[in-house]
Amino acid sequence: MNKYETIADLLKQRIRQNLYPVGSFLPSQSELASEFDVSRMTINKAINILTMEGFVSPQRGFGTKILNRPFWNNDVSPVDQYNGLTSEMARYHRDVESKIINFDVAFPDSDEQAHLSLTAQQPIYRIIRLRLVNKEPYILEHTIMPVDLIPNLTDEILHHSIYAYLQDELGLQIAGAYRNIQAVKPDALDLQYLNCKPDDPVLEVAQMVYLKNGQPFEYSHSRNRYDKRSFTELSLRK
Repeated sequence: MNKYETIADLLKQRIRQNLYPVGSFLPSQSELASEFDVSRMTINKAINILTMEGFVSPQRGFGTKILNRPFWNNDVSPVDQYNGLTSEMARYHRDVESKIINFDVAFPDSDEQAHLSLTAQQPIYRIIRLRLVNKEPYILEHTIMPVDLIPNLTDEILHHSIYAYLQDELGLQIAGAYRNIQAVKPDALDLQYLNCKPDDPVLEVAQMVYLKNGQPFEYSHSRNRYDKRSFTELSLRK
């Protein structure tokens, strides 16, 4: 879990325990940065999480007001933040497992070349993983990654967190992602691995994920059970 996520969880706990009463204001970002020995940027990220979940509301010129009115009781994912499912579920103290359905190396087709800025001679990993949360089928991930950018990917890594390997072992810095989210009908793999019914909708998230140098390193389509996952977006007027 990232530092700002840990801080966000602690601040939410304080709000729930009424240590920060509804209607009062959070300590200033400078005070919180000093308390947690982090930068103001880290505190700002933590407060953004609380804002998106309905715990607080920034009031320009006054501070951050305590609301404690979470918008949803179920777990949701901010659409503009993603550090991988393992990190995301760690915030809710949930266990994530990965079952490998397919893992091979091939040369990219024209669509994959275009999305990952590759030539026809640059090999890719083609990965299909079933992600289980607390033993329940959650997401079926179809992922394409360039081999030369992410060398030595193994079954052992796929059973855990690819993003942890990228960041902790390879030292790659993830900048963000571009996503398209839509409802689709389940296909044969969804019916088999997500335990969907033929008339259940599936939430498909197609995404391109980029490094800080602008290099795309992931082109994926994740198939989400409609009753397991949702996404939120926060729009603020500046």
